[in-house]
Amino acid sequence: MMNIYLVLLRGINVGGHKKVPMAELRELLSKQGFVDVKTYIQSGNIILKSSEKDYEKVEQIVQQAILDHFGFEVPVMARTRNEIEQIFDACPFSEEKKENSYFTILSRIPKKELVNEVMQITYDNEEFQIIKDCLYFYSSVGYGKSKFNMNMFEKKLNVRATSRNYRTMVKLLAMSLENEK
Repeated sequence: MMNIYLVLLRGINVGGHKKVPMAELRELLSKQGFVDVKTYIQSGNIILKSSEKDYEKVEQIVQQAILDHFGFEVPVMARTRNEIEQIFDACPFSEEKKENSYFTILSRIPKKELVNEVMQITYDNEEFQIIKDCLYFYSSVGYGKSKFNMNMFEKKLNVRATSRNYRTMVKLLAMSLENEK
């Protein structure tokens, strides 16, 4: 039984740093035993099939392959297609806000006391909610002008994280459906 995974890399191909050509990445991951490897845009969005049952094992394989081949470490978040769909559907914002929101996938569910502490943070024109292993973020002034700082949230929640906007999430879910065929 093959599982469909969405694998999200953080911090590649940004400002000329940590360059990872997508064709080379697809070939590399295929050599690791993954099947039907597809990528979307240059920012590290991968859809693949694996017989692995544990997303953490998929993360480890991808992270090690990138380290061995490209020579640098990259944070990797992998989830099954169903898990990403659940994260997407659980967005607590209205449909209008959801379409302009960001989904920050966390490496694990943070401890409740850390979540409670972080939920005290407020910024004008910004909203966020943490549900399980996702931080949902909306800013009426746009992500680029917001005070939101993923590094700060990672430190305070003691997790790794990577964010994707609504449009990317929709596209990845659509592409992963194609992988079922």
